[in-house]
Amino acid sequence: MVTVYGIKNCDSVKKAFQFLNEHNLNFTFIDFKTTLVDSQKITQWIEKNDVTLLLNTKGTTYRDLGIKSLNLDEPQKIEWMAKNNLLIKRPVIEYNTNVIVGFNLSQYEGIFLS
Repeated sequence: MVTVYGIKNCDSVKKAFQFLNEHNLNFTFIDFKTTLVDSQKITQWIEKNDVTLLLNTKGTTYRDLGIKSLNLDEPQKIEWMAKNNLLIKRPVIEYNTNVIVGFNLSQYEGIFLS
């Protein structure tokens, strides 16, 4: 089972959709704009990936909220991401025991096509 988390208009999410569709991989999509992901789910993702990978420091939401100046620790970063899912790098894909953050073609090929 493949679950994709993100927002529909994100270019990286679109690339993930294209990859999954081209390889006939069925998936469920969870839209951050309509379904809020809680801190428990984010903590599960961080068990598989570093919090610095999951927190989208390049997005406008991060800049607009001035989070860089807050010097947050990991629990505070999780709290912020749970309150505003647009702070999460996209897409986040759950597949078997994998949690994949962002779009990387070679990583996708290694995980989904092996």
